[in-house]
Amino acid sequence: MLKEFRDFIMTGNVVDLAVAVILAGAVGLVVAGFTNDMIMPLVGHFTGGVDFSHFKYVLDPAVVGADGTVTTPENAIRYGSWVNTLINLLIVGFVLFMIVKAYGKVRAKKEEAPAPPPGPSEVDLLMEIRDELRKK
Repeated sequence: MLKEFRDFIMTGNVVDLAVAVILAGAVGLVVAGFTNDMIMPLVGHFTGGVDFSHFKYVLDPAVVGADGTVTTPENAIRYGSWVNTLINLLIVGFVLFMIVKAYGKVRAKKEEAPAPPPGPSEVDLLMEIRDELRKK
């Protein structure tokens, strides 16, 4: 059973999948950093300095004790964070669309290369042999 498991783990597909998952996590961090640190400030600039992540609807306000400590945190629907997530999704989707589109163009150019002309067919070769034999 351990040998079968080892063979399964060492197949190329499992290793490729593991590498893809690790890379996807790293790319996810890069995309999140790009959208949060580069795109969202631009969106905020063009919307008059609005930062969506602070938008919320408070259901229950925080309860503060007499000594100034929060005894019960506020309960709120943070729809601004959800708007940020939607914007991130749109940005990631657009970037992936552009990457796939560019890849499709490059791949199509490689596939459009003309195939070399086919060699003579078997019938053509036999006809040439026949003609050469007739000449002798």
